[in-house]
Amino acid sequence: MFNLNKEFLTKPLLNTTITIQKMIFASIIVLCFFSIVSPPIALLLGILVAQFIGHPFLHLNNKAVQFLLKLSVVGLGFGMNASSALKAGKDGFLFTIFSIVLTFLLGYIVSKLLKTERKTSFLISGGTAICGGSAIAAISPAIKADEKQISVALGTIFILNSIALFIFPFIGQLMDLNASQFGLWCAIAIHDTSSVVGAASKFGAEALEVATTVKLARALWIIPISLVATLIFKNKDSKVKIPYFIGLFIVAMLANSYIPFVNDFSIYITTVAKIGLTITLFLIGGGLSPKVLSSVGIKPLLLGVTLWIFISVISLWVITSMY
Repeated sequence: MFNLNKEFLTKPLLNTTITIQKMIFASIIVLCFFSIVSPPIALLLGILVAQFIGHPFLHLNNKAVQFLLKLSVVGLGFGMNASSALKAGKDGFLFTIFSIVLTFLLGYIVSKLLKTERKTSFLISGGTAICGGSAIAAISPAIKADEKQISVALGTIFILNSIALFIFPFIGQLMDLNASQFGLWCAIAIHDTSSVVGAASKFGAEALEVATTVKLARALWIIPISLVATLIFKNKDSKVKIPYFIGLFIVAMLANSYIPFVNDFSIYITTVAKIGLTITLFLIGGGLSPKVLSSVGIKPLLLGVTLWIFISVISLWVITSMY
């Protein structure tokens, strides 16, 4: 009888709490439609919600992030010029190859020194070298990574990715980087596309164009890296996930550059895309629950920090010296 009464008392309280969570969550998403909430603020709000209120739709978060991110990136393509983007891609091509190889090599060495788990280390290296969570999601089936290994790698990357969104614009201004330099640095040294775009947008349209183009060109390396991973981990049955949304981004960019009437609507499409990106960053922050943060562990985090600092410093030195 006591148990029934206890359930009778606690159930309405639980329902009320969930309702409040949903109301707060929905209210912040609505705020993301207005300029008052910038991408870094959206990410910070998401982190605060995750720590103190709780994500009411956590089971749907990953799918929502992936869908919104891809849609937003394609939308941003309508605001870019093909000629400028091609030049940015060519300028960053050799630099991209060099940084990817160097990151994986350093990741192997540091993981041996720290004695971190092999598959987790490879995922963290891939997320740092290519494009954060997207690379981890693509590589994990190729090496048959389990749920814990994927969670640790994603947690490590998202924590550092969140920090980068706040500190990169500050460092860029401190070092007086121009728009092109800052955009290239973001594309090379920030893990996830969402934070690359969020940080680069603080430096204007040129930085955003360079950052997005170089980052998406970098993301294509998911395909060869996944194929190499199947050989290293001897997994012949794996299927490589091809990032098809990059093709749609290129189509959008070409349409904006060479079809006159598309250009008339591009400003509206890119505005919606930026709102979508802001919401995406809020959802990413909302996914950084205490459980995710505590699951990372000191050694994987130390590996991620070492790789991130190394690639950030080296790329910044090369960019300021050569570009």
